[in-house]
Amino acid sequence: MKLQRKNGLRATALGALAVSGALVLTACGSDNNAPEGSPTKSSAATSAVCKDAKGQLLASGSSAQKNAMDLWVKNYMATCTGVEVNYKSSSSGEGIVAFNQGTVGFAGSDSALKPEEVADSKKVCTGGQGINLPMVGGPIAIGYHLEGVDSLVLDAPTLAKIFDSKIKSWDDAAIKALNPDAKLPKKPIQAFHRSEDSGTTQNLGKYLGATATSDWKYEAEKKWPAPGGQAASGSSGVATQVKQVDGAIGYFELSYATSQQISTVKIDTGASAPVEATSENASKAIAAAKIKGTGKDLALGLDYTTKADGAYPIVLVTYEIACDKGNKPETLATVKSFLTYTASADGQKLLSEAGYAPIPAEINAKVRETVASLS
Repeated sequence: MKLQRKNGLRATALGALAVSGALVLTACGSDNNAPEGSPTKSSAATSAVCKDAKGQLLASGSSAQKNAMDLWVKNYMATCTGVEVNYKSSSSGEGIVAFNQGTVGFAGSDSALKPEEVADSKKVCTGGQGINLPMVGGPIAIGYHLEGVDSLVLDAPTLAKIFDSKIKSWDDAAIKALNPDAKLPKKPIQAFHRSEDSGTTQNLGKYLGATATSDWKYEAEKKWPAPGGQAASGSSGVATQVKQVDGAIGYFELSYATSQQISTVKIDTGASAPVEATSENASKAIAAAKIKGTGKDLALGLDYTTKADGAYPIVLVTYEIACDKGNKPETLATVKSFLTYTASADGQKLLSEAGYAPIPAEINAKVRETVASLS
C-alpha cells in the first residue's frame, strides 16, 4: 500500500474515532425523553466524567502529545459544556516550569520529574508534591527525506554517528551495509534536532545511550547535546524541516510523520527483522515497562535495549504532571474530571489511530486510581 493511501485511511479512521469518542461520552446516559435528534448531555457522563468540572483549565507542555491532546480536549468539551480546557503545546521543559510556577493546572512532560523539580513543586502543591501520571505512549519516529529511497534501515550505532555528525553522507559505508539494495546518493545528511528543552530529545538520548554506548557519549538531557546539525522548534518544526529538505533526517512522534506523509526509518535491533515505527510495535516495547516511582508517583522504567521481535525500541511515555495533594481548589475538580477521561477506556482507545500507543492496562488502572485520589 502506498504511503499516501495508508495515511489517507488513517486520517479517515482518526476522524471517525474523534466523532465516536464524543458520541461515546455523550451517549452514556442520554435523556430518553428528549426529542429525537436534539442535542442532549449525558446525565451519566455529567456525574461520572463532568462532575463538578467548571470554568477554564490551563495546561501546557509536551508537544509530543499535542495531537492526542487535541482529540481529548475536543471530545471532553463536547460533553462537559461550560468547561474550557486550554492546552498550550510548547515543550516538556516549559510545561514543568509553568507547573512549578503555579500557572497551569497540570503539565505534560515526556520525561519524569527530576528530584529538584519535585522539590520545586512542593512550593505550589500545598502539603504535597508533583507526581507523574503516564497517559500517552508512542514511538519516536526517525523521519527522513531522501529522494529515490523509500525504505531505509538504520541501527543504533549508525543513528548515533549521524546525529553526532560523524556520518555526514548518505552513501556512507555503514548505511550501505544496512541497505544493500538501496540506491543511496552521495548527498550530505542534514540532521535536525529540537531547539528547546524537550522530553523527546531526552528519550532519544536514553535510547542511544543504552544501545550505542561506544558511539553516543552524552548524558540523556532535555537539551540537545551533540555538536552540528540544525535546530527547529517543537516536533512540528522538526517534521516540517524534514518534509521540505531533501537529505534531511530528524526525530518526532509518529503522528507528525503520519500527518505529513514523512517516510520513517526501520530500526535494526538485532531481532529477526528490522522494526517499523508503529503504534502496535511501540506497545510491545512499552508493555515491558515497570513502575519505578514511589507512593502515588507512577514514573516508568523503559527497556530501550529490547531485541524482542516486533518491539520498536525508541519509545516515550508522556506524563501528565499534577499535585498529589494541594491542587488549587478552583481547578481541582476539572483536573480530576479531564484526566479521568484521558485515562478512561474511551480516551485511551483514541490513541492508536492517532499514531500513539495506549498505556498498558495494568499501569493504566493505577493511573485511574491515582487520579481519583488527587486532592
